Amino acid sequence: MTFTEQANKIFRQAISDYHLTDDVDTPIRNPYDRDSIEYKLYLKCWIDTVQWHYEDIIRDPHIDPTEALALKRRIDRSNQDRTDLVEDIDTYFRMIYSEVKPLPDARLNTESPAWAVDRLSILALKIWHMQEQAERDDATAEHRQLCKAKLDVLLEQQKDLSTAIDQLLEDIEAGSKYMKVYRQMKMYNDPATNPVLYKVKSCLSEE
Repeated sequence: MTFTEQANKIFRQAISDYHLTDDVDTPIRNPYDRDSIEYKLYLKCWIDTVQWHYEDIIRDPHIDPTEALALKRRIDRSNQDRTDLVEDIDTYFRMIYSEVKPLPDARLNTESPAWAVDRLSILALKIWHMQEQAERDDATAEHRQLCKAKLDVLLEQQKDLSTAIDQLLEDIEAGSKYMKVYRQMKMYNDPATNPVLYKVKSCLSEE
């Protein structure tokens, strides 16, 4: 089984497990060992799945403004958790390929393996929900047909992205490509770099 075959299987499992309750407050029950890459992949897709539904809820035109603000805070935390976990997955890749010496003509990829895996997790969610739309009993035949056409494209995209990720990992292992990871610097979450936050902090300290 290739890495992406394993990843896609775990992503489907996480999405399916979430939809047993379809509730953003459902506690995660990750079935994998905490130190394993499987644990990280399941957690990654669970975070993405919950956030997918946050984004649905916040678009309710009748949502209470106070609830919307609280939900926006949850989305912000979720985004930070997602970023942190992607970086953790890249740390895993760097560890397993730490003994590989890049060839003299080795090339750098446009993104790290984990950020490609991030896109693969989101794609699994798109596929799940587009299939749901393609099979809706209460929708028109035209709607189902349109969603089925989109689903076919998403499935092709999943196949292509999976192949590209597996090839990238093979190239890194062979030394023909090398990893270079830049940590994401989310300035809006940092009270030292977000002007709104550090100005508020400064005003409070002066009172």
